[in-house]
Amino acid sequence: MKKFVLIFLSFLISSSIVKADEGMWLPILINKLKNVDLEKMGLQLSPEELYSVNNASLKDAIVSFNGYCTGEIISSEGLLLTNHHCGYDAIQSHSSVQS
Repeated sequence: MKKFVLIFLSFLISSSIVKADEGMWLPILINKLKNVDLEKMGLQLSPEELYSVNNASLKDAIVSFNGYCTGEIISSEGLLLTNHHCGYDAIQSHSSVQS
C-alpha cells in the first residue's frame, strides 16, 4: 500500500511539472502557427521554409520507400537517412560477395 501511495504521489507531482504544447499540425496550416513561439523553442526556419506548396521546402527532403518506409535527405550530395530494413533490398541489389 505504501508503494502504491508513493507511486501515485510521484505521478501526481510529475504530471504537474510536465507540459505538452500543441501536437501534430497539418502542413497546409503551418502559417497559422505562432512563429515567435517556435523561434523561442529553437526553430531557425520560417514557416515558408518548412512547407510551401509552390516552392522548395523541407517537405521535399522527405522520401518514401515502397509506401511503408520514409527517409530524409540530409546533405547536398544526396546522403539519405532511413532505417536499415527500408534500404536493405537496395543495398543488397548493389552488393556482391566480392565487394
